[in-house]
Amino acid sequence: MEAAEKHDVFQAIADPTRRQVLMLLAEKERPISDIAAHFPVSRTAIVKHLHVLAEAELVSGRKVGREKLYRLQPGPLEEIRDWLAYYERFWSNKLSILKHITENEL
Repeated sequence: MEAAEKHDVFQAIADPTRRQVLMLLAEKERPISDIAAHFPVSRTAIVKHLHVLAEAELVSGRKVGREKLYRLQPGPLEEIRDWLAYYERFWSNKLSILKHITENEL
């Protein structure tokens, strides 16, 4: 992968480990060691996941002493929310139909 290539938000959240990392960072800013402690993979693997998330601008990192702390940057998640909102009308319609069917069968 070229250094200039950026990951989009959808690619970044496609991986379940990265989604879990985002959930952890939604609670509070965390160092890499704390994040890695929550997963059965190597610290190096977590660093790679954080790199993908950072390229998608979903997380940011800052050095504090010898540690690097990561925090959630939720702004890019709006793109996903907006995309899902378009399809919400289909879910609402299906739920309305289901409600109508179940109420009329009683």
